[in-house]
Amino acid sequence: MTYATDRLILTPDDIDLSRSPVAGLRVGLGAETFVLGAFNPGLTRLESGNLLMMVRVAEALKTPIANGHIHAIRWDAQSGYVLDPWPLDRVDTTDPRVFKVTDASWKVIALTSLSWLLPVELSPDGLEIINIHYDKAITPTASFQCYGIEDPRISQVNGEWLMTTCSVSPERHATVLYRSQNGLDWRFADMVLDHQNKDMLIFEGLIKDEYWAQTRPLGDVYFAYPPDSPWHAGPSINLATSKDALYWKPCTHPGLRPKKGTAATARMGGGTPPILTPDGWLSLWHGVEPKAVVGIYRTYWSLLDKDDPSRVTHTALHPLLEASPRLTEPLKDKMYLDDVVFTTGIVDGGDHYIVASGEADLACRITHIPKSVFRI
Repeated sequence: MTYATDRLILTPDDIDLSRSPVAGLRVGLGAETFVLGAFNPGLTRLESGNLLMMVRVAEALKTPIANGHIHAIRWDAQSGYVLDPWPLDRVDTTDPRVFKVTDASWKVIALTSLSWLLPVELSPDGLEIINIHYDKAITPTASFQCYGIEDPRISQVNGEWLMTTCSVSPERHATVLYRSQNGLDWRFADMVLDHQNKDMLIFEGLIKDEYWAQTRPLGDVYFAYPPDSPWHAGPSINLATSKDALYWKPCTHPGLRPKKGTAATARMGGGTPPILTPDGWLSLWHGVEPKAVVGIYRTYWSLLDKDDPSRVTHTALHPLLEASPRLTEPLKDKMYLDDVVFTTGIVDGGDHYIVASGEADLACRITHIPKSVFRI
């Protein structure tokens, strides 16, 4: 599906690395870095009417391999940003985003990039950069964030802005909550999920005085559905509720599950925080079709009952968004992934929704999608 307004709004070339929080690494250790990607932005509307993207900036080593070792960037409370050397004969570098430790008893990975979050203020239509707030960047501050902070999602609930993020470390793959009174100045609230969970999305509104969220727990083992079930085993989008947005109870009913008969949901996960429409809660999510190492990421949508989001009233299995080679053509020298669009933010734009996505784990994409697309 194509849209009249669909463009890249922020690319790696727009990031000023002289203002990066990782600048001390380059000075102290003599390690040059570059912006591997500025992508997967959370999106919200500020009180001024402008939009705010919270962008994941993945800062990577220009020369990760040296002297027979590959190096990982890590934040340390005592030393700041440091490099950890791993012998090349102990790792697999097939996936361009990570390297895998081959002699571990479990699946163990490390990163040659470290992600931090950068607030980027946009015009009300999302099509012009107004300001890049380097002074308000969010960086690791705890050992459970030592490999970085990833994939923010922003929801506005009861006049407060809530942002979930994924904190990465050897300790755990945790979801951390930040809170804000203006959508621009954020404070660390707490860790809210400590199991491996990449996509926690808080609904933009209370249901019966409770916060609701979509979650996506991961694991290496999934139990099989019966052979005649319409579903297949694998990652699914679950639900949880909370009285305060800090302490969450999983719902007993399932949420969105991968369906048999389509490659679109061979793997699935949350995309944008659900927003309320006349037809129920609109949820944009990603489905992954197996291909090579990473797969093909596309965006799909579902409607959930306004009073009971565990009841899925409609799911469209025709892609809402797909990766756009036309948009990334000017950046082809920086491309390291194909076939990936990862939608992470949505706001109301009047007769359309303004949708923010990460394109190819490289850049931020803004798309205006008419509301008529979601009518059933």
